[in-house]
Amino acid sequence: MAGGSFGPTGVAKERAEQYQGKVTSYVIIACLVAAIGGSIFGYDIGISGGVTSMDEFLDQFFHTVYEKKKQAHESNYCKYDNQGLAAFTSSLYLAGLVSTLAASPITRNYGRRASIVCGGVSFFIGAALNAGAVNLAMLLAGRILLGVGIGFGNQAVPLYLSEVAPTHLRGGLNMMFQLATTLGIFTANMVNYGTQQLKPWGWRLSLGLAAFPAFLMTLGGYFLPETPNSLVERGLTERGRRVLEKLRGTKNVDAELQDMVDASELANSIKHPFRNILQKQHRPQLVMAICMPMFQILTGINSILFYAPVLFQTMGFGGNASLYSSALTGAVLVLSTLISISLVDKLGRRALLISGGVQMIICQAIVSVILGVKFGDNQELSKGYSIVVVIFICLFVVAFGWSWGPLGWTIPSEIFPLETRSAGQSITVAVNLLFTFFIAQAFLSLLCAFKFGIFLFFAGWVSVMTIFVYFLLPETKGVPIEEMTLLWKKHWFWKKVLPATNHEAESNNNSSI
Repeated sequence: MAGGSFGPTGVAKERAEQYQGKVTSYVIIACLVAAIGGSIFGYDIGISGGVTSMDEFLDQFFHTVYEKKKQAHESNYCKYDNQGLAAFTSSLYLAGLVSTLAASPITRNYGRRASIVCGGVSFFIGAALNAGAVNLAMLLAGRILLGVGIGFGNQAVPLYLSEVAPTHLRGGLNMMFQLATTLGIFTANMVNYGTQQLKPWGWRLSLGLAAFPAFLMTLGGYFLPETPNSLVERGLTERGRRVLEKLRGTKNVDAELQDMVDASELANSIKHPFRNILQKQHRPQLVMAICMPMFQILTGINSILFYAPVLFQTMGFGGNASLYSSALTGAVLVLSTLISISLVDKLGRRALLISGGVQMIICQAIVSVILGVKFGDNQELSKGYSIVVVIFICLFVVAFGWSWGPLGWTIPSEIFPLETRSAGQSITVAVNLLFTFFIAQAFLSLLCAFKFGIFLFFAGWVSVMTIFVYFLLPETKGVPIEEMTLLWKKHWFWKKVLPATNHEAESNNNSSI
């Protein structure tokens, strides 16, 4: 019975050694264009923190925060603590959470391109509303539309990249999404650095320029080829073959196409993928779809990137210096993602996640100690200690950039069988945005309550996630996407959780007779 407790999941036969093809210019261009979807996510992360530290923006929409900021006696850790200001940042992620669940049936029934185009159009309209905002309601409406764009884009783009990329380069090409995200963050930081000089309307330009990557994403989504996996799933097998032949640069794609056909036959027998994903045979993938994005946010990276200008101003940097420092962290994130792209298909996912986790723990502990000893409520850090803090924050960002940054998206997008892939990606994005919302909404209050201990709070979570990876995440390097389900049956822990297949149940019965 398809989808039942003892039913098959994905393909049942390994054909990876029969896969043929090469890296073609067609697949590189498709991945580069699709990855632009990551830039809208990154641009918003980078732009929000810069805009919320601009006096003109605060004076118009969050006057209370503007007044608190000017008061010298206000606690360094608490002067930006305002739930309305936090809502400006976090409302987008709540909207994204809801929209990514709506994106799943569209991605499955109409293709990955449809969701990419929907996301681009929504983000474009949201950027226009934000740039022209005259009151808080208009500002939040724009943020919600930006969230819808991110919900659709983050749901479809990682899936698109995983399905288009050849097996031996899937990790590196999938990371184009994270590279585009980091370039978006860096670009936003540089834009903020320039627009802060354009008073009083510089913040409008910062928010409005988000329309540019949204336009590129919409245009790219329109001209991209659909993934062969999606075409086969929707019954367009011959068209899927033609696209696959173009992507692989060879006519000999029978083995890979047969894996897609096998997977699609099961996928089409599943009418309720969200219900099916809760069944026991999908338990390992479901755990990863929840834990990987949750842990990615609990590294604390979004807190640093959202609020980098605010954070650095809190530590005593001037306005210009704080934006410059956050631009530096953005540049470091881009470079470290390039390192990850070059190493992920050589060293594997586990090595990068574990080494990155250890480095993040060390850096967060050192920053916390420096702030705890040398930074009080109403004093500023000395220049020397400020430089040390920035260095260790950059080392933290480097570690994140080669580990949890890209792999938090890559691993969930490559582990699901076709029948639950769009539902699984929706869960991944929803969990990511849910925890992003929680952290964005709570970070300024946590900073006020925990003070320097905020870094120890996140270091504790990084310790948990590093142990999780060591014991529970199998290596997915070099495993074909349609054969990924076979991997869990070989893992020391997950093979005990998974139910026996029909073949295994019959073998056990025969051996007991």
